[in-house]
Amino acid sequence: MKRFALLVLLGLLAPATALAQTYPSKPIRLVLPYVPGGIIDGVGRNLAQRMTENLGISVVAENRPGAGGMVGTDVVARSAPDGYTILLMDPAVVINPTLQPDAPYDLSKLQTVSIIGSSPVVIVANPALPVKNFAELLAYAKANPGKLNFASAGIGTAPHLAGELVKLRAGIEMTHVPYRGIGAAYPDIMSGKVQLGFSSIAGAVPFTADNRVKAIATTGAVRSSVYPDVPTVAESGLAGFDVDLWTGVLGPAGMPPAVLAKLNSEIGKALAHPEMKATLAKIGVEPRGTASAEASAFTQAEFEKWKKVIVDGKIKL
Repeated sequence: MKRFALLVLLGLLAPATALAQTYPSKPIRLVLPYVPGGIIDGVGRNLAQRMTENLGISVVAENRPGAGGMVGTDVVARSAPDGYTILLMDPAVVINPTLQPDAPYDLSKLQTVSIIGSSPVVIVANPALPVKNFAELLAYAKANPGKLNFASAGIGTAPHLAGELVKLRAGIEMTHVPYRGIGAAYPDIMSGKVQLGFSSIAGAVPFTADNRVKAIATTGAVRSSVYPDVPTVAESGLAGFDVDLWTGVLGPAGMPPAVLAKLNSEIGKALAHPEMKATLAKIGVEPRGTASAEASAFTQAEFEKWKKVIVDGKIKL
C-alpha cells in the first residue's frame, strides 16, 4: 500500500517537474493595458527585453488599451493559466472592481506574480499658492474651505484616490478636477486655474525641474530619491499615510506552481539588470521584486484599502 501511494504521488509530481523543465517553450505575451508612451509601456518594454535576453525565448510586449486598463486586464484574466499570457499593471487593477460597476474581470481570476516597482505620488502646486509644504497646505485648506482644487490623471486613478484619502484623513475640502492624463493638467496648474496636482513623478519632473510648479510632498512611506528634500505626507501631519504607484506582473489564476516560480525568478533577474535599474530610476521607480505569496497578499491589501476610500469618499464615475 505504501509503495502504491508513493507511485501515485510521484505520478502527480511528474507533470509539474516536467513543466518546470520545459517552460517556456514558446513566446510569452506581456499585455500592457494602456496606450504607448506611459510608465507601464516604458517599464513593460524594458522588462520584456531583459526577460527575452535571459530566457532565450521572446517575451512580446503588446499594448491592449481601453476602459482604464480593463480591456487588457480582462484579456489576461480569461486566458489559459499556462504562463504564456501575463499582464503588467498598476493600482487600477485593484481599484476598478470597486469603482467600475461594469468591470469585466474579477480579481479572483488573476494571480500576482511579482510587484516589480514602487513610486509615490508627488503633490505639486502652482508657484503662487501661498504654501511651501504639506503642513502649510493643510492649514491653508482648513482656513479656506472649498477653495482648493486638485488635478489628477482621471477619476479612479491612484493619484486621484490619493487626493481623496488626504481629504478623508485630514478632514479638508478640495474639489477634484480630472484630466485625460496628467500631462494635460500641467498647463492649468501652471496658470493657476487649478492650484494643485496629484501626479506621477515621471509626469512632474519636467515641470518641477525648472520651477514651473513646486513639489510640496510625496506620498510614500519614505522620501523619494528624485525629491530627497521634499518631505512625505506621513512626516508632515498624516502619520502612516502611504500611497504607492506600484507596478506588478499578474497572470491568470491557476498557473502551476512551477510556472509561477519560473516567472517570478526571471522577473527578479530582469530587475537586477543595470539598464532596467536605470530605466526605473529615471521615472522615480524603486525596483522591488517580491515573492509571489507576498505579491498576492500585497494586492489583496491594496484592494481593501482602496475599496474603503471609494466607499467612504462616495466616489463615483
